[in-house]
Amino acid sequence: MRGRHRARQVVNYVNLSTPLGLLIAVAGRARVRRGEHGLLYAHGYRIRFPVAGAFTVGNVVVTAQEEGYLTGALLRHEARHATQYAFCVGLPMLLLYVLAAGFSLVVCGHYASWNPFERLADLDEGGYPRHPARWRRRTLE
Repeated sequence: MRGRHRARQVVNYVNLSTPLGLLIAVAGRARVRRGEHGLLYAHGYRIRFPVAGAFTVGNVVVTAQEEGYLTGALLRHEARHATQYAFCVGLPMLLLYVLAAGFSLVVCGHYASWNPFERLADLDEGGYPRHPARWRRRTLE
């Protein structure tokens, strides 16, 4: 494991975001295993919230899908979210993400398209659409 991945892993344990991610995974009866780059994969999550193919809390990437789903572009996208938790000092990331999702909803009607966290994690790799801002749509029509 590279030094930066180890640092992210340690920071996210200390800031309590990874322990929260593990608690969420266990509550959702997901199977947790070690993954790449210091991440933990939680497959088979059974709670229907949040509505996403996968989501990350700390270094824990959670999905309702079976093993083999967390690969390639999606895994890179989710790994960037793990890094965002480290930079946002852990749990404040949850509030900041909700505020950013609300901002995006106001701007374009979709929670991810203008969400800075999703944009920095790469919208395309996360499978999100790129909706134009509401004021931009009016000028295009």
